[in-house]
Amino acid sequence: MKIRVKEVLKKLESDHVPTLSHKELFLATTDLLPVTDEKKTWDSWTFVGFWVADCFNLNTFLIASSMITAGLNWWQPLLCVVIGYSMVGPFIVLNARPEAVWGLVFPAVCRTTFGVFGTFWPIFTRATIACVWWGSQCWLGGQCVHVLIRAIWPSFTSVKNTMPASTGTSTDYVISFIIFWLLSLPTIWVPIHKLRWYLFAKAIVGPLAGLTLLGWSVKRAGGAGPIFSQPATLKGSKLAWQMVTSIGDCFGNLVTLIVNAPDFASRAKNPSASVWSQLITMPLGFSITSFLGIVICSSSAVQWGQPIWNVIKIMEAMLDGAEPSRRAGLAFIAMGFIYVTLLKNVVGNSIAAGCDFTALFPRYLSIRRGGYIAAIVGICMAYLIMMIFNKNPWLLYKSPQTLTKFLAANGIFLACIAGPMISDYWLVRKGHVRINDLYVADKKGWYWYMAGMNWRGYLGMLCGFAINLPGFISTIHPSIKVSQGAMKLYYLLWLTGPGVSGLVYYLACLLSPPPGMSKIFEEVNESAGEPRVDQIVQTNGALMSAAATMSALSTAPEIEAGPQRSEREVRSSNDIADFAIRNTGDVIKRSVTR
Repeated sequence: MKIRVKEVLKKLESDHVPTLSHKELFLATTDLLPVTDEKKTWDSWTFVGFWVADCFNLNTFLIASSMITAGLNWWQPLLCVVIGYSMVGPFIVLNARPEAVWGLVFPAVCRTTFGVFGTFWPIFTRATIACVWWGSQCWLGGQCVHVLIRAIWPSFTSVKNTMPASTGTSTDYVISFIIFWLLSLPTIWVPIHKLRWYLFAKAIVGPLAGLTLLGWSVKRAGGAGPIFSQPATLKGSKLAWQMVTSIGDCFGNLVTLIVNAPDFASRAKNPSASVWSQLITMPLGFSITSFLGIVICSSSAVQWGQPIWNVIKIMEAMLDGAEPSRRAGLAFIAMGFIYVTLLKNVVGNSIAAGCDFTALFPRYLSIRRGGYIAAIVGICMAYLIMMIFNKNPWLLYKSPQTLTKFLAANGIFLACIAGPMISDYWLVRKGHVRINDLYVADKKGWYWYMAGMNWRGYLGMLCGFAINLPGFISTIHPSIKVSQGAMKLYYLLWLTGPGVSGLVYYLACLLSPPPGMSKIFEEVNESAGEPRVDQIVQTNGALMSAAATMSALSTAPEIEAGPQRSEREVRSSNDIADFAIRNTGDVIKRSVTR
């Protein structure tokens, strides 16, 4: 029985060099090693397609429309999103640079800042948030499925409701959620380097669905005039700080992609492919999508007397008493949003969680397996985390206030991880790295620090978190009052989070310089030409195999001619043995330099 269990466990192991020790395996599985050239398939146009595809998603619509319900007029939210997303772009490019240059994924490059064994908390944090987002995005996608089914079968809403009133939902929505969750599973199977074609399709489907809904909404509202004539309900300092908060919401929407950027940048054909294509396309695409959300939300105020912030609820309202042609149009739009949300969930959540789970449980998990675990954990984790914000996980999209609370919490954790990472590469080591030291537990390695952990990284992260903690607590629990100054610092989280954490990390490095600190910026791998741990292990395996072969050949009796063998066959066999012995050294040499 024990033998069978071991055999099963052996078959379940992830792809890795067979003879790695447990400690080496924790640091150097195939998914954590630098990406090979054949998997670097993303050029500049791939990144353009990626951001065009990513910006057309329901979250972007909802964030923009929530600014209308907060009391802004149409142009004020547009100004907020242009500023907010334009400020996110540099963070993404700066944090993705080392990965684009060296082909590293987030769990590996994170070791430069937090140490080879100090990455547990950053990785765990990112994995947790990715799982929460997975569950919430599935609920949002499930609402799109509900629109689609209702458009085809209007009686779907008459399904007997078995859910308690306290849950805030009904059985038909739960069924839709389960359908979307099942649709999500095949998308996880696609490897990162093959996602480009699905993203190109999303870049077409997303804008088509969004523009169709926009045109329809403007027509139903009687044109653009009534939409753009609606005034803001806030004035003075309240208006100013609401706009600051709205800029922060844009940052919170993309803060996950600031730390997720390494996973995609590692697939870049060359480092420049991930620079201008992201700096320009990302803010432009999100600003356009946000504008669509602003107009669609503003048009709902004209149609129904008050703004409806949730685009899906607008579609649900349009289905009330709808004729067949309107139902067909809404079914088409819903299918587009379903596809968009499926890809959004994979790109933004399952890949990030997959990379992180690979780093946490390297022997048995790969990026693909980690993605499937995120699909399961996400449902459970979403419920636990969302308890902080409201009673049930699906209530994240119940009101704009709940959504903005979650976005702020999202930002406070991840921004304080990105700050020290950016500071380490650009200000402390100035592009100097030792790739091989990322995969060994060597006390002489650059990233060993103190017992494998870098206290400077944790100091920076904690300081960035601490300065925003009072405002965070008051936002989550309004009964706890803090000073106006603390709240205003929290509203500026998009600057104070990465700014304070990165600055503290830099100052700590000045006081206690880490290995590899440089005065001149130069992107160079100081370990270039040295064998990496997986190559060394493979070489040792080749040496052992070669030694066994030579031992067997040297002790074997020389083959002689006999009745069943011709002299020519004998000479051929002995020549092969001599050739193997003479060339074993060359085989070993090639395995080292490979």
